[in-house]
Amino acid sequence: MMQARDVMSRPVVTVTPATTAADAARLLCAHGFTALPVVEGDGLVGIVTEADLIDDPGGSLHPRPGRHEAASSELLVRDVMSAPVRSLTKTADVADTAAMMVRDRIRSLPVVDGGRVIGIVTRRDLLRAGLAHIDQDLADEISRQLAQVDTPNRWRVTVEDGVADIEDYGSDVEDRERAARLAAEVPGVAAVRARHQTPDPF
Repeated sequence: MMQARDVMSRPVVTVTPATTAADAARLLCAHGFTALPVVEGDGLVGIVTEADLIDDPGGSLHPRPGRHEAASSELLVRDVMSAPVRSLTKTADVADTAAMMVRDRIRSLPVVDGGRVIGIVTRRDLLRAGLAHIDQDLADEISRQLAQVDTPNRWRVTVEDGVADIEDYGSDVEDRERAARLAAEVPGVAAVRARHQTPDPF
């Protein structure tokens, strides 16, 4: 079972309630995030998202109706953050997390361990984990197909973004070409690279 700690982004960038909204927006842009956990001391007290910071089509940063008015002309994270905030434990099941995020239209969930924020799971993290799982499934299927050509210890198969890389520790070129054809026929494989690999003398 894949858990939140296996897919979360870390180290996590956080802000405090006293961080200015403008600084929070700069952090989101600089790191390519869609949300930042808000911490006070060691505790998670909220989350500030792109939606929290964008109040109108012009993108001005000022309090929304119903939010606390800033004590000064400078808007703070506490004035716009979403609270309370849902979070995950580090052992939360990724499949359950994905279902919850889709169902409840959540884009980011902080991961908390012992009261401290240790990471954040985003939809992008889940997508990346899903692609890695697909690549591993493809590699496993290619390895099964190559068993038709020769014993499994002859081949080393890896797949990244649908591109299969076959290292052949044998010397028969025709076998290698057949292996490449079999790999290319596996649904989901975008391209195949097959090359001779000299066995490690040790």
